[in-house]
Amino acid sequence: METPVTTFSEAPDDPFAVRRSASAVLDGNGRVVGWSERAEALLGYAPEDVLGRPVREVLLDPRDEDVVMSAVAACLSAGGWFGVIPVRDRGGKRVELGCRVRAVARVDSSIEWFLVGGPAEQVIQWETDRSILDGMFRRSPIGLAVLAPDLRLLRVNRAIARFGGIRAEYYRGLRIGDFVMGRDAKTVEARLRRVLETGEPLIFTEQPCRLRHDPDRELVVSVSAFRMQDPAGRILGVTQMVEDVTDRYRARRRLALLNDVGARIGTTLDVERTARELAEVAVPDLADCVSVDLLEPVTRGEEPGQEAWAPMVRTAVRSIAPEASRVMHPVGHTRHPPPGAPETRCLAERRPVLEPVLESSPGWSSLDPDKVERVQELGVHSLIVVPLVARGLVLGVVSLWRWRRPEPFEEDDLTLAEEFAARAAVCIDNARRYTQQHQAALTLQRSLLPSEVPEHPAVEIDHRYLPADAAAGVGGDWFDVIPLSGLRVALVVGDVVGHGIHAAATMGRLRTAVHTLANLDLPPDEVLSHLDDLVDRLAAEQEATGERAPQVVGATCLYAVYDPVSGRCALARAGHPPPAVVTPDGRVAFPDLPAGPPLGLGGLPFEAAELELPEGSLLALYTDGLLAARRRDVDEGLELLRGALSDPSRSLEDTCKAVEDALLPDRPGDDIALLTARTRCLAAHKVATWELPAEPAAAAEGRTLAVAQLNDWGLEEVAFTTELIVSELITNAYRYSSGPVTLRLIRDRHLICEVSDPSSTSPHLRHAATTDEGGRGLFLVAQLTERWGTRYVRNGKTIWTEQPLP
Repeated sequence: METPVTTFSEAPDDPFAVRRSASAVLDGNGRVVGWSERAEALLGYAPEDVLGRPVREVLLDPRDEDVVMSAVAACLSAGGWFGVIPVRDRGGKRVELGCRVRAVARVDSSIEWFLVGGPAEQVIQWETDRSILDGMFRRSPIGLAVLAPDLRLLRVNRAIARFGGIRAEYYRGLRIGDFVMGRDAKTVEARLRRVLETGEPLIFTEQPCRLRHDPDRELVVSVSAFRMQDPAGRILGVTQMVEDVTDRYRARRRLALLNDVGARIGTTLDVERTARELAEVAVPDLADCVSVDLLEPVTRGEEPGQEAWAPMVRTAVRSIAPEASRVMHPVGHTRHPPPGAPETRCLAERRPVLEPVLESSPGWSSLDPDKVERVQELGVHSLIVVPLVARGLVLGVVSLWRWRRPEPFEEDDLTLAEEFAARAAVCIDNARRYTQQHQAALTLQRSLLPSEVPEHPAVEIDHRYLPADAAAGVGGDWFDVIPLSGLRVALVVGDVVGHGIHAAATMGRLRTAVHTLANLDLPPDEVLSHLDDLVDRLAAEQEATGERAPQVVGATCLYAVYDPVSGRCALARAGHPPPAVVTPDGRVAFPDLPAGPPLGLGGLPFEAAELELPEGSLLALYTDGLLAARRRDVDEGLELLRGALSDPSRSLEDTCKAVEDALLPDRPGDDIALLTARTRCLAAHKVATWELPAEPAAAAEGRTLAVAQLNDWGLEEVAFTTELIVSELITNAYRYSSGPVTLRLIRDRHLICEVSDPSSTSPHLRHAATTDEGGRGLFLVAQLTERWGTRYVRNGKTIWTEQPLP
């Protein structure tokens, strides 16, 4: 396409244009010898008024003589002059003109002066505009390019010349793709064509721009453009302004990355997840590959040591390409960086290490030669290692690598990496501290709650424990399965008011007390009475110490003792929900047990009740959080529990799961404990009971009966030991009581021998002196048995022993 040209060389607003300017001619003596129509129109003098007359006489005001004569002197000296000069019009008014003066040679070798001028304000404005245009092409730091309609360059300024690496005069006729890389050039030309087609200007549009003479340099430019056209509307081309905004773009990108760090790092309290988030944020905007190495104790939630030679665990790796796996250690790998390595220096000095050119790193040679070779094959050329420091502790290092991006790391990248590491380190340390506290809470939980429920011949057991405080993992609810003498078992569920560590600590003290009281073989109502006193004392102690911790205001408990020999269960509760009893045929009932006051009120009695449970019955003990979950009322919760327990054919595991599904939300608002027990009854042939009269021959009769029963059971090996035990226990009962004596043998995993009498006198184990006639019986019993003890009933006591069977 042929570029159109204008008819006149002057611009439309040129005050010195032929059609707009006033002109005059002076001879060598300063007389006016030429006068134009525009001059007459501007100053009011007709040609006959000025021609032949000295200019000083016609146009000069005496007050301006010095200024005018100074301009004349400059004109004579230079052979021409341009500036503003004051003149007098026909009415005597002082007028300032912008004048341009040139010397003109005549045929007779004389000199005349040609003057062209116009109103001063127009001339000054025009000259200012020309100066601006000249500055844009000669001195402006912003690139300026004028392109023809076919997008070939017509003219560029010096900024564009420096930008493209070619002298300004060589750009004419070139296309943008001759000095800009192809993809970027196509983007620019597409946008300029749109400007030519639509006339809509392009304003501050940013885009990457790689130059052919320096293709490895990352460059971002801001492009503005507008369409050029003449007064007739013909399109002359497009003018493009180009500004290098690389530094501004990088600063904005760094700020965006920092904002991204705040939003994406530390979303969880998990050390490994936080390390992965750090690596994901930095790739690919800052580095081609990032690895996070934490000191080994940090990964376990422990306080890190500060030795420079501490082992580090690779916790996270992120790369733009899979080939990095040939160079990077995998996640979970534990290593000791060699002395002099960048990681070692970073840890030892607690400051970042910048290696713009990796091959010149002083610690590069200390690495494994095979690894160095693989790194070189991959093209890794630049490295930053930044320490992860939070609250004065060094947690590890983060390493950033480049190989695809040709630019080496620079100081600004290092500053950004330090910001990344500082923010991430705090998040990692928070996660570490949380892990530490969570592990402590879990340890407390494991110590306060039974780690595993012991198997027991009287019941089959399963359970659930869900704390409301998921972070701590502990709460105030508890459960227990405590073996008792005579194959009996105690089932306990309790609930301390409140949640968290303080409630858990109180729960632990109550649970310890329950174990102690259970070992005394106290009935359920007496156990609760002692617990009531304990809770009252704990509250008084806490109030006296003035602790800011939540006060212990009470607790509830359900205590049940099941006897597999009789099939009966004794229960007492202190402000606790009643248990659920499921018979083998699937009927679900909630026995109306005496409620009893919550523990800690003091002074109020507790009552026990007995239930007869057929073999295979299911007993479900639970805390009130199970019923009140999802803010339902208690009656609705009981009906849901009834439905979940109504299938007796399910295993206990499936039953607990059904209760969870029916009653529990994903995250309960209260601590929840659930204990399920399916009863067993001891077969009649495993129990033998005799009632003996309180007379001297009772011991001999008891020995005879016991040995005969052991022979029937095939336990002849323990017959002699059992004879001694039975003899001593019956003799003690005869000696210290006045009623009949009951002997009972129970065979299970142990051989249990029980002797009951109506006396409440407590036997004591003691070491008899050599001169004593008695006192050796219980000592002998203790030596011959694995366990022994005494339990009291309402009408007497029972002394029991347990012997291991072959």
